[in-house]
Amino acid sequence: MKTLSSPLNRTLSRRAFLRQTTAAGAVLAVPIIAPASVFGADGTVAPSNRVALGFIGTGRQAVYANIPGFLHEPDAQGVAVCDVDSWRMENARKQVDAYYASQRSSGTFKGCATFRDWRELLARQDIDAVMISTPDHWHVPMAMAAAKAGKDIACEKPLTRSIAEGRQLADLVAREKRVFRTDSEFRSRVLPFNRAAQWVRNEKIGRLQTITVSTPKDTALPAQPAMPVPAELDYEMWLGPAPEAPYTEKRVHPRHDTKGRPGWMCIRDYADGMIANWGAHLFDIAMLANDTERTGPVEIQGRGQYPPPGSLWNVILDFEVEYRFANGVRLLAKADKPAIRFEGTEGWIQINYPDEVTVQPESLMRWKPGPNDVVLSAKSNEKRDFLDAVAARGTTQVDAEVGHRTMTLAHLGLLAIDLGRQLKWDPVKEQIIGDSEANQRLEPKPRRAPWTS
Repeated sequence: MKTLSSPLNRTLSRRAFLRQTTAAGAVLAVPIIAPASVFGADGTVAPSNRVALGFIGTGRQAVYANIPGFLHEPDAQGVAVCDVDSWRMENARKQVDAYYASQRSSGTFKGCATFRDWRELLARQDIDAVMISTPDHWHVPMAMAAAKAGKDIACEKPLTRSIAEGRQLADLVAREKRVFRTDSEFRSRVLPFNRAAQWVRNEKIGRLQTITVSTPKDTALPAQPAMPVPAELDYEMWLGPAPEAPYTEKRVHPRHDTKGRPGWMCIRDYADGMIANWGAHLFDIAMLANDTERTGPVEIQGRGQYPPPGSLWNVILDFEVEYRFANGVRLLAKADKPAIRFEGTEGWIQINYPDEVTVQPESLMRWKPGPNDVVLSAKSNEKRDFLDAVAARGTTQVDAEVGHRTMTLAHLGLLAIDLGRQLKWDPVKEQIIGDSEANQRLEPKPRRAPWTS
């Protein structure tokens, strides 16, 4: 495998990068005389042939899943971390350096650069790809900037905050010829999700009729008093394109803690609640099984309940949404316990998260695909899928188009609930038929300068 280069002209080779001072001022202590394994002997991958990764956002999901997920892949090299919270950023830097130190006979390594401003990280010409693990309202602005900077992109789900910005992102990624992975791990879970989708695609439960998806429920929280902004947090940058709002800890994330669930996930200025959060996982499997991952429904109706006006945590609490596809399949989505169910003319599949599977007929569990059957792509994990696509300059299992189409379900469901009427959707033109008011609501959320729409 050749060194993976971006379209930007590089001023440093990877090996030179590993020996020189970074733009952020961190000295990369790689000795001139190094063990043979550092240069790719004994079956290892030399640094010059690894995908150099920058991690933007170093909160809970990053430190427990995304950073270690990439560090453990032999053809990836974590070279930089970025966060508006300097405490979190420093812990992530230590995490990266400690991992590489553990791989060296000296037991030491100091090579991870740090950035408070994500734009400075993107300007680094020696970074091939980024993993975006920020609050949801930052996903699309950062991903689009990364694509324009010539980076390949892995981005946390939920991918988008609106249908229009999803279309903009998918089109830009295609024009720039960037590799993109919407970072949901469910397709990599061969048991049960990938296999269930394969059963359905091969009509092992007959003709698919109904899919039922249920997500966990969110909770409400009353308004909270304003608090002083912690010294380690660049709160203005954290808000970024979102509306001005006073700082309170429950709006952002637990201070000096990467284990607690952040409050922003429950606030509509930054996220869309469980229909988007867990829906990103389960809708993706539903669309894969229904073979509609690059199109969408034709009718949507729903109802739901929001917290009382004035609540800080104000995303939708309960919901029931019904989607109908052109092939006649109905998709029902509700807030309950995480699960997905497929019902066909000759059987059914029930998956209760994480891995409780029941099927009818029971013989389905013993079925294996033959030479003429549909076989769905299977990867050990979503990071492996991304890196393989980067190496091949190919397409990931869940690229920007698929991630956009998956999130379109969540956005259309919320819109039908908010408007209180059935919507008819044209998945080709991506417009609501005969409803100008609804179409206006498809546009991106207003953004503050310098991230205006």
